[in-house]
Amino acid sequence: MSAQTLPVTTSGRRSGTRIVLGDWVALAFLAVLLLAIAAPSWIAAYDPLEVSPGNTLLPPSPAHPFGTDYLGRDSLSRVVHGTGRTIGASLVAVSIGLGVGSLLGLVAAYFGRWVDAVVSRIVDVLLSIPGLLLSMVVVVALGFGTINAAIAVGIASVATFTRLMRSEVLTVRNLPFIEAAHHIGAGPGTVLFRHVLPNSYTAVLSMTALQFGSSILWIAALSFLGYGAPPPHPEWGLLVAEGREYIVSSPWLTLLPGLVIVLTVLSISRVAALVRSQQEALR
Repeated sequence: MSAQTLPVTTSGRRSGTRIVLGDWVALAFLAVLLLAIAAPSWIAAYDPLEVSPGNTLLPPSPAHPFGTDYLGRDSLSRVVHGTGRTIGASLVAVSIGLGVGSLLGLVAAYFGRWVDAVVSRIVDVLLSIPGLLLSMVVVVALGFGTINAAIAVGIASVATFTRLMRSEVLTVRNLPFIEAAHHIGAGPGTVLFRHVLPNSYTAVLSMTALQFGSSILWIAALSFLGYGAPPPHPEWGLLVAEGREYIVSSPWLTLLPGLVIVLTVLSISRVAALVRSQQEALR
């Protein structure tokens, strides 16, 4: 059955490869985030670091949709300007986890024996430690800051990508076309990167989108705990941490940045599921 003839269920769930309302909402929200990264001044007109003592703890209004904080700074501007910092750190973390983890899994599964044993033991150790706790240990060793937090989260996610890539390569390495490549004299590097890797990365790329959402949560958590960018630089987790001091009198300072984090992760997961369904329909 072709993608054009697949019906849409009345319950709102995706049937086949049709894009439903929830997918459009997720795509629109991610488009707004991209605009916030590329041109934050188009969305928020205020300086995120500008202090206004006469406008402290104002509730949400047309002039300040997210209200103002304890120094009179516009909360929406701080959320918008913190988008690039948080999303950028998450991209760095995912790139580290994907690059290092894929390479380790590829090498371990292809060569096997002692190489596989060593890599598998390293992965077992990493997986035995909760990811956020491991990130905290690494960032304390490296020093506080957004980049160091991203590196720490990336290291914590290496094991996930390694295990998945290893399982995919174990499936591919004994297929007939791999054996044929060996028989015609192709070297290990050629077989690995021209034959094994292109046929093993699909599931790993699907995991990348899910891990990206987890990285956003971990980066925000580290920032919330004080391991990220130092004040007054805006970062999503830091904004939630600053707002908790006024949770009773000004709950919007915590709830609205937290809602942005939740919507971002949900939108990424929704779009990832949409892309995955489109790929499956094309097979």
